[in-house]
Amino acid sequence: MALALSLGRRGQGNTAPNPAVGCVIVSGGRIVGRGWTQPGGRPHAEVVALKQAGDAARGATVYVTLEPCAHHGQTPPCAQALIDAGVGRVVVAVADADGRVDGRGLAMLRDAGIAVDEGLMANKAFADMAGFFRRIVTGRPEVTLKLASSFDGRIATGTGESQWITGPEARRMGHSMRLRHDAVMVGGGTARHDDPSLTVRDMGVTRQPARVVVSRRLDLSMLGNLARTAREVPVILCHGKDADKDLQKAWEELGAVLLPCQVAGGQLDTHDVLAQLGAHGLNRVYCEGGSALAASLLANDLVDRLVGFTAGLTIGAEGLPGVGALGLGALSEAPRFDLVETRAVGPDVMHIWERAEG
Repeated sequence: MALALSLGRRGQGNTAPNPAVGCVIVSGGRIVGRGWTQPGGRPHAEVVALKQAGDAARGATVYVTLEPCAHHGQTPPCAQALIDAGVGRVVVAVADADGRVDGRGLAMLRDAGIAVDEGLMANKAFADMAGFFRRIVTGRPEVTLKLASSFDGRIATGTGESQWITGPEARRMGHSMRLRHDAVMVGGGTARHDDPSLTVRDMGVTRQPARVVVSRRLDLSMLGNLARTAREVPVILCHGKDADKDLQKAWEELGAVLLPCQVAGGQLDTHDVLAQLGAHGLNRVYCEGGSALAASLLANDLVDRLVGFTAGLTIGAEGLPGVGALGLGALSEAPRFDLVETRAVGPDVMHIWERAEG
């Protein structure tokens, strides 16, 4: 199952709206098939592993990180594929919360006389597929907020200079994290000021995560990097329903996907922004700021993971803070996270924090 989980992680950021699942088939103490969900979500992990195993799948034990699907979609049910292959036992990490499955896959297997065990390494499987489960249950994707800052929490000097606070190793690590998400998200201010590409670079990748910009008025450069590459790498613009119609049309003509969102307090409602991204099929979103968007996500309890890259320099109070005003009156109101990892990355420190439950 540990191998199946590691295989499933290979699909992270590449399978939406489907989950990234891994599968291992064992016969006579030997691995005869391995698979993970392929780009775009198909074929599913079980189908890939069964094809590799061939006749050796008969009577074998299958380890799969998520309950095999039981519904007819664009492909037949994986539960039926396992039955047809004549496997003897299926070990599942977690059941599928999708209403089209939700125990039906396990029931199909048991009704066919196949031994089924459930719950092996369930916690790790839930963590790996948390974005899928969150979208299915709540309608929004999992959100990771990444901040690269000075020791005193500044992301730019008072004049706006930010390249580069952290070193090349931290930037490369950030690119590898982009790769494992369905989309990279920034606020409109960051898009205007930095003219970012938001792509994964220097890692030999053939696919790119979607680029999401949260901009109420769509007042973004039509000559910038995002506009020039919108037909090559997906651009998703979350905007207010009151955004200029001509600007909406211009971005659509460039190839961007536009998602109208609700406005609250003069700003885009980040609850609705994430709901729209969830409806668009995104499971995992990697937010890289800016400070106003970070503050809105934190204030609305919409951040599931914090990733910080902290450099050994100080900028001072005149610098731009990584998070905008939260309006807190007491420490008890501050969003809390639990530290799960810390390590040196080149000359900088990476620290990862998960949402504190309870």
